[in-house]
Amino acid sequence: MEWEFFYRQLKAGKNIDETCFYFSDDEDEREHILGYLPQFEKPYWIGYCDVEDGCEFATAKELVEACVFNGKSLEERWDKVIIYSIEGIDLQDWLEVCEHCY
Repeated sequence: MEWEFFYRQLKAGKNIDETCFYFSDDEDEREHILGYLPQFEKPYWIGYCDVEDGCEFATAKELVEACVFNGKSLEERWDKVIIYSIEGIDLQDWLEVCEHCY
């Protein structure tokens, strides 16, 4: 998935919660999760990262620039990101059936 497309969905909070991924350079393929929950003051969140109990952010920009993946940000490591599901469905199905921002 292209960075611009992903970031546009994240910024809009459009069908993006429970985004599950790992980094291709991680032999153990450790799961990371991020998402957007509009009912909270800090709606953007990351779980399973460098911060023990995960972290929350007020904006998508803060989330993607946070250095919480082995000291680097999601944006910095994007070329190694392998997304396998979003909103609880397989990535390919998500791309085909969910509404997106273009």
